[in-house]
Amino acid sequence: MTANQTEAESQDTLRYVELTRTRKARYVASNRRGGTLEVGEGDDGIFSPVELLLTAIAACTAMDVDYIVGKRAEAQSGWLRSSARKVRDEQGNHLVDLEVTFDLRYPEGEAGDAARAALPMAIQRSNDRLCTVSRTVQIGTQVLPAIAVPSQPVDGA
Repeated sequence: MTANQTEAESQDTLRYVELTRTRKARYVASNRRGGTLEVGEGDDGIFSPVELLLTAIAACTAMDVDYIVGKRAEAQSGWLRSSARKVRDEQGNHLVDLEVTFDLRYPEGEAGDAARAALPMAIQRSNDRLCTVSRTVQIGTQVLPAIAVPSQPVDGA
C-alpha cells in the first residue's frame, strides 16, 4: 500500500467472486482459490442468493466465535440458525428481522465453563466489530452495478 492509498484501495483487500450463467436463473459462483458453488432461485435444493446471504452472516459470526471462544475450549457440537423475513415495501424487496441463533455445546469442566462464559461476549464482539458480512449489512454500503462491455448477440441466437 502506497502512502496515498487508502486501505480499501489496496489490492490485498479486494474480495470477489465470479458467476457463470448455466441457464435461466442458475449460476455457478467461483472464487479465486478454485472453489465453486451453484446458485439458483430456490426452487430446488440449490441455495438461493438470500439463503447464501443468511449463510454468510451466520458462518462469519460462527468463525469469529470459534477463534475467540476456542482459546478456552472447542465446541463439541452445536448448530446455528440464521433467519430473516423477506418483505416488499416502498423500499423494494429486502430482508428485515435478521437473527442468528447459536446453540453450541462445550465440554464439562473448567475450560468448558470458561468457554460458555465467553460466548455472549464473543458473539457481541463479532456482531459489533469483527464479522465483515454482518457489519456490511448493518452499516449499509452502496452496491454499484456496472456493465463490462455492451451486450453483443451470441452467434446463432
